[in-house]
Amino acid sequence: MLVLDEEQTRAALPFPELIEAVEAMFRSDCVMPVRHHHDMEVPGEANAVMLLMPAWVPGEHIGVKILNLFPDNHLRALPTIIGSYLLSSGKTGEMLAMVEGGELTARRTAATSALASKYLARVDAETMLMVGTGRLSLNLMQAHAATRPLKRFLIWGRSQAKAEETARDAKALGLNAAVAHDLSEAARDADIVSCATLSSEPLIRGEWLKPGTHLDLVGAYKPTMRESDDEAVRRSSIFVDTRAGATKEGGDIVLPIQNGVLTKDDIRAEMAELAQGRHPGRTSADEITLFKSVGAALEDLAGAILAYRHASGRVSRR
Repeated sequence: MLVLDEEQTRAALPFPELIEAVEAMFRSDCVMPVRHHHDMEVPGEANAVMLLMPAWVPGEHIGVKILNLFPDNHLRALPTIIGSYLLSSGKTGEMLAMVEGGELTARRTAATSALASKYLARVDAETMLMVGTGRLSLNLMQAHAATRPLKRFLIWGRSQAKAEETARDAKALGLNAAVAHDLSEAARDADIVSCATLSSEPLIRGEWLKPGTHLDLVGAYKPTMRESDDEAVRRSSIFVDTRAGATKEGGDIVLPIQNGVLTKDDIRAEMAELAQGRHPGRTSADEITLFKSVGAALEDLAGAILAYRHASGRVSRR
């Protein structure tokens, strides 16, 4: 059985190929049972979350991710997300690979957002605002750059020092990045606004969004959290990775439904419908689109299979 560490997992998941793999998995007959989601008390700190996420394509591959999310790990200079992914054969049950879960999660999450942008962002999008400076920020910028001709990246964070550090790291990756000092001004300027935070209060206000903006909401993974306000929801065409997940776990969808601002029927499409061509995605240049992601087990399976194929020299095999 192959065991891939963080660096090996990163090297085995180049974004162009990963985006294609995630898209293909959304088109497949992948089976996704309801994931186990357990809040865990951490004395004196924010509650942690344990996720168990199984998925399989009949006769091909089986996978399960075991993930621990500890929001206060930054106080210990540790990653927020720690976990592993076990990939097995769908024909024999043999265990094929153990993939480092934090890197897999970060990259498949970014790839899914970039896939959504392929359908929902304007084809001429040039400026991206990254709200948040955590692990996902660099991944999201790189992934979106793989699907749109982005020329400029603005980075906003609650910590000026962290935003400056993220901008330096982005520049080292070849991205034209700069710190955004005024969130409102940056949001009004951006073609794509991507948020990956743990905010419990809206950060992006609908009144800031210019016609044609694509709003990508990746953080706020609990129903009590949100990154956008009700006006952003009112002005946007709403899309989600999965209806079942977003209407249960994502505060940017759950809270507007509770407030009467949004109904489940207002959700235009989920990712499978976009990938399978059952919904066209963006329909006009001036349309404001909103994509809410809470994560789906099939995304992990797609990434784990790709990582296994790269690491074992089987990239060309299907």
